[in-house]
Amino acid sequence: MTQSNTRLEDLAKMAGVSISTVSRALNDHPLISPQTKKKIWALARENNYPFRSSMPAAPLGAEGSIVVVTPHMQGRPLPLSHPFFLELLASIGEAARARDCDFTVSHTAPRNYDDLVAVMTTGRAKGAIFLGQSMLHDEFNRLAETNSNFVVWGAHLPGQKYHSVGSDNLLGGRRATLHLVRLGRKRIAFLGSSDPEAMQRRQGYVEALEANDIPFAPALDVRVDFGFESAETAAAKLLARGHDIDGIVATSDLIALGAIRALRKAGRSVPKDVSVVGYDDMLLARLSTPSLTTIQQDTLEAGRRLVSQIMDPSAEQPPEYLPTNLIVRESCGA
Repeated sequence: MTQSNTRLEDLAKMAGVSISTVSRALNDHPLISPQTKKKIWALARENNYPFRSSMPAAPLGAEGSIVVVTPHMQGRPLPLSHPFFLELLASIGEAARARDCDFTVSHTAPRNYDDLVAVMTTGRAKGAIFLGQSMLHDEFNRLAETNSNFVVWGAHLPGQKYHSVGSDNLLGGRRATLHLVRLGRKRIAFLGSSDPEAMQRRQGYVEALEANDIPFAPALDVRVDFGFESAETAAAKLLARGHDIDGIVATSDLIALGAIRALRKAGRSVPKDVSVVGYDDMLLARLSTPSLTTIQQDTLEAGRRLVSQIMDPSAEQPPEYLPTNLIVRESCGA
């Protein structure tokens, strides 16, 4: 047959199924089994069926597909090359492959409830993973009322009705700060962005100071963007104002590494003069000089849990917390 005369009826006859089954299979309908889809997709391709745009782009035989919506911070997309989210995307990909599932990275920037609905209804994906979209908390709560199959990577927030996977940010911030206190540090700065995850880590920092009778100093509580250069600039300004800090708690490894560069440029030794703790445990944290003490977020486990929530959805959706392990390396000296 040629491209011009292959019809749905022809595919149905070759596959030994009804025309409606062929139509549903070509549109990746969830009621059609993967085995039947695989057979019909193969026949359609072999016979140059003309409406190829209506066929799934996924490889034959996949058990499902997931769309991953990447983060936007302060209205700007976070680069896909950002080390932490690159590691998280890789972990989602590995977990999806283990489940014989494909995943697509979307550049959609949802700003409201209608945008979230569009993500869930305009594609053929089995479900969606939203990375770092906690600013849409109320909208996600509303979306959850429709039983949409989605999960959010990020903080657990009060009144949450949707499923999320993330670390215990409060505990992580507290552990990072207490480690510095145990080392005898008393003038500890906090460098972090203003997203919900960072603010929870900040609360842990404040509570740890209070528990050890160390006064909270507003001048040492600094907001920075989610990046290396912003952290370097903020730390440099802090030092230029004459603040004699001896410790830094950062809400990401990238922020911590930016602060270390600023300290070195100012002639401060890490960890002799200033001890630094990051958050994430990226590969860069292990390879930096000095290697970075940090609070670990297990991205491999995160990927498994995120994919599992899409492939095995449950009516019960309690938040899932990853362990917040303190990984001690050279940047603290102990």
